[in-house]
Amino acid sequence: MHSLANKTAVVTGASSGIGRAIALACARAGAHVVVNYRRSRDRAESAVDEIMKNGGRAIALQADVGDTEAVTGLLRDAREALGKIDIWVNNAGADILTG
Repeated sequence: MHSLANKTAVVTGASSGIGRAIALACARAGAHVVVNYRRSRDRAESAVDEIMKNGGRAIALQADVGDTEAVTGLLRDAREALGKIDIWVNNAGADILTG
């Protein structure tokens, strides 16, 4: 993987599954990571803890990315916490089988 040193990544839906794996991979590559979640604060904080335990920098930020105002707030809060945003991963999705 290429180095992401001095980059900041926002990963939506990063509290579990593919999003969590993407967030952890970005951190391993050197990026500072915003772990976005909608409902699973504990799992998001767990991902942040794992990143930080391995020497990375991360924060968990709550936002429903289906809500335009919430996304605006996520962007603002991410910038305030970690500076410029270099990478945005639109991973959050809906479970079409169970809702």
